[in-house]
Amino acid sequence: MVEKQRIKSLSYRKSTLADTFYQLQVLNGQEQAEVNIPSFTSRLKAMDEFPLKPVGIDVFQLNIGKLCNQVCRHCHVDAGPDKIRENMSKANLDICLDIIKNTPGITTVDITGGAPELHPHFKWFVQECRKLGKKVMNRCNLTVILSNKKYHDLPEFFKENQVHIISSLPYFSKNRTDSQRGEGVFEDSIKALEMLNAVGYGQEGTGLILDLVYNPTGAFLPAGQETLEPEFKRQLDRRYGIVFNNLFAITNLPISRFLEYLLESGNYESYMEALSEAFNPATVSGVMCRNMVSVSWDGYIYDCDFNQMLELKVSTRNSQHIRDFDADAILNRDIILNQHCYGCTAGAGSSCGGEIA
Repeated sequence: MVEKQRIKSLSYRKSTLADTFYQLQVLNGQEQAEVNIPSFTSRLKAMDEFPLKPVGIDVFQLNIGKLCNQVCRHCHVDAGPDKIRENMSKANLDICLDIIKNTPGITTVDITGGAPELHPHFKWFVQECRKLGKKVMNRCNLTVILSNKKYHDLPEFFKENQVHIISSLPYFSKNRTDSQRGEGVFEDSIKALEMLNAVGYGQEGTGLILDLVYNPTGAFLPAGQETLEPEFKRQLDRRYGIVFNNLFAITNLPISRFLEYLLESGNYESYMEALSEAFNPATVSGVMCRNMVSVSWDGYIYDCDFNQMLELKVSTRNSQHIRDFDADAILNRDIILNQHCYGCTAGAGSSCGGEIA
């Protein structure tokens, strides 16, 4: 079992960074550090891509709650075991189902957290989405499967409902994984992957997709997926007999606990400069905010998961909550941008599905 984490959420510690407005002040050079880089919007204006507009709503992403059995050092959600209140109500889940059912174009429901499986209505919601014929993606931290006996049946549940599993695994070694996600996380992650493999996930010909997510353990950009994926496959197979489908390389965005790490380690200025210098215009056409909406546990609508964590709601003032959802307004909105957006457009780009360009 995963040992108790030494760190706590920002809100539990009453950190100034628990205030999203304060985080935005830091990102814009008004608090703690002054970084001399161009505004992200100026980069898009130079490309004639401002305002940035959506191209559709293919993906309905739902942060079902911030409750989590882990407290990872890099977490942009500031999730943890103390996040008891931040869980979506059954009434709001019902509204989400109506939106998913009645909005043309939505093909995929992307469920995230926290550890979404800890939500009391998680299984019901997955089943209802599948009844609507939607693809369901679940972002699983793996260790939740081992956290309590009542979650040991999750691999079978995922299989029965053909859920696409996207699992976090920062590295194929214990030291680098545990340094980011907590003591004991790597061992439990391997056990959970073995359980998923045992029911067919990642196995050729089963159709049960198991993708892994790599994100750096420090203040640097990820290497390319083409380099990382074969090495992850070789090492996990050789060491543990584990197989999976794809590896997604995701850049850590300077938000929440990763922002705290950057500031405390003295890496904030250099990291922001690295993101800016690596800005790749070819990624702009494929950033995830252009074909998705992201809904928070309390029902507010955002352009992406990162904007959600900074409380930057969609620009459609009359359609900022699911109870007022207006698909036409959402499709015609201007996407909200800020300096953290450099993280999605640096290098090969970064999205919930890994590289963009």
